Amino acid sequence: MSFRLGNVDGRAVLLSGVGVYDLERHSGGKLPSDPMAAVARHADLHGVAAGLTGEGDAKLADVTFAPCVPRPQKIFGIGLNYRSHAEETGVELPANPVVFTKFPSCIVGPTDEVKIYGPTTDWEAELVVVIGARVRDVAKENAWDVIAGLTCGQDVSERTTQFAAKPPHFDLAKSFDTYGPIGPAVVSLDQFDNPADLALTCDVNEERKQDARTSDLIFDIPHLISYLSGICTLEPGDLIFTGTPSGVGVMKGTFLKPGDTVTTTIEGIGTMVNRCVAV
Repeated sequence: MSFRLGNVDGRAVLLSGVGVYDLERHSGGKLPSDPMAAVARHADLHGVAAGLTGEGDAKLADVTFAPCVPRPQKIFGIGLNYRSHAEETGVELPANPVVFTKFPSCIVGPTDEVKIYGPTTDWEAELVVVIGARVRDVAKENAWDVIAGLTCGQDVSERTTQFAAKPPHFDLAKSFDTYGPIGPAVVSLDQFDNPADLALTCDVNEERKQDARTSDLIFDIPHLISYLSGICTLEPGDLIFTGTPSGVGVMKGTFLKPGDTVTTTIEGIGTMVNRCVAV
């Protein structure tokens, strides 16, 4: 049985139908209430999800989801990883993954506000991989086995900060507080017909800005996991923002401002709606 793991008020919950179910309670105390610990126990979530009955502890419409992975040890971002995005920027396809990091303090939930820290703040809808095991040197053919699930992400970027130096400050520009919305849930791989080919969209004020499929990735998920795990040990809850497709604002000189609403949707995962506010 597939699972959808969320976070309500700091407690791990499973989403099923129209309800949410407290993980610790519905596992009879066998599984933890901490969402981070639940990610590490993702193999055990299938059985609990299969046994859920009733309407749940609360209705989906009545809860506010916190970040489904609230305290990742590491967050990797991958730049120029869609063919369409490389084409719109006019650069050659990279020979190896372009990797940067986002600071964990930027993580917020799927409906949290995004603070606009500068006049050139941009959207970047992304598929996010949630690592589910402590691993090193993972072979590509085994990479899907170390994933807890997939979720939505926004790699919000302040472009003036990004290009304030040479080489660019990818890490700083993408790590302002609130610049990492994720959610609404970690979705197990068995929920998808093909987790390597998912539709992804981003709307700003209900205007479509990005529309792509994750099959357009230059470096696919197994490649990224193998590459990164060959450099450092990956831990349960580590996140990989896999890249953004064409349609980012910087290419047209259009940026986010207070009052804007960013809607990010990925097939089989769900939707995030983040309102932009002044600092």
